[in-house]
Amino acid sequence: MKKDREASSLHPSSLSLQPLSTTHRPSKRFGQNFLTDKSIIKRIVASLNPLANETIVEIGPGRGALTAPLIEHAGQLVAIEFDRNLIPILVNTFGKRENFKLIQNDALITDICAEIRPAATARVVANLPYNIATAVLQRLIEQRACLTELILMLQREVVDRIIASPGSAERGYLSVFVEAYCETEKLFDVSPRSFRPAPKVWSTIVRLTLRPKIVVEVKDEKLLWQVVSAGFAQRRKTILNNLRSAPPPLQERLKAHGGASLVLCRAEVELQRRAETLALEDWARMVRALES
Repeated sequence: MKKDREASSLHPSSLSLQPLSTTHRPSKRFGQNFLTDKSIIKRIVASLNPLANETIVEIGPGRGALTAPLIEHAGQLVAIEFDRNLIPILVNTFGKRENFKLIQNDALITDICAEIRPAATARVVANLPYNIATAVLQRLIEQRACLTELILMLQREVVDRIIASPGSAERGYLSVFVEAYCETEKLFDVSPRSFRPAPKVWSTIVRLTLRPKIVVEVKDEKLLWQVVSAGFAQRRKTILNNLRSAPPPLQERLKAHGGASLVLCRAEVELQRRAETLALEDWARMVRALES
């Protein structure tokens, strides 16, 4: 995997048109399913409503179906594409546009805050490959210092997990993580027929509005996610048993505070509850019990 400094930034001022490949077969390796439905493209652009005075980041522009309308409305469009074979297509189509910047790199390691400069903030729109969607989402949330809103197309089941409330069978680590940093709004579903090739599952467009800081009161956010991860390690086990089986660093911290049972009692969390029943504030109380 390339490091950040090896990312190839292709700005119109340094671009030269390249020979255009006549065909591009969607890559199974990259999980590519290209959006072709014009009505869905219009709905995504309308949901984003790009403004002439702002910077928009598009992750995975592919062959440019969404890029074309975005570049007409956004003040600056920064496109991040991992597939080298798609770069010539994007360069030939949009390379002469002054408000277009193309970066050939992996979104998982791209420093978006650096790439959007001199802009201080940006909004993101992306049709994320199913195989890396969760990892990219977490990476984007980590860059919330410069990102204010995400309009994402994700597998419908992933969105169901994101918006799952306490007590839902779909609730998991991702639900709690997103809730801590974002306000979520499910917008609309997208049929497999809207893509080429057609995936086997439905997609959903979701809006995530990023908060500038975590919504609960904890001093050690890293510790919070260690506790949540341990809590969901085995879904059929109670929160007590999962914490008793936590990885060594967390286990040592629990023992230093009297053990998992005492920590849960201090946090006012019943020992026999399961992780999916817990609200974000329940997790925060556990962490505060470990911080005291």
